[in-house]
Amino acid sequence: MLEKIKSTAAYLKVNTTARPKIGIILGSGLGNFVKSLDQIDLFPYHEIPHFPVSTVEGHAGNLVFATYQDIEVVIMQGRFHYY
Repeated sequence: MLEKIKSTAAYLKVNTTARPKIGIILGSGLGNFVKSLDQIDLFPYHEIPHFPVSTVEGHAGNLVFATYQDIEVVIMQGRFHYY
């Protein structure tokens, strides 16, 4: 499991210059929040190695790197559940 996490982190580090300080998880009805931000990079969950795919209907399923009030953030645009 640790190797998969390291692989995921390495992929993201190589493919974005963002180094967020805050993580935000958006739920139902909040997916459009990212439209109000200065977007740096967007990664569909299914393109990220070893990353779970959103299982909630209507959730975009993207990992978004953006800035909010001059602070770099990473946003999960959609959740996933293991049940």
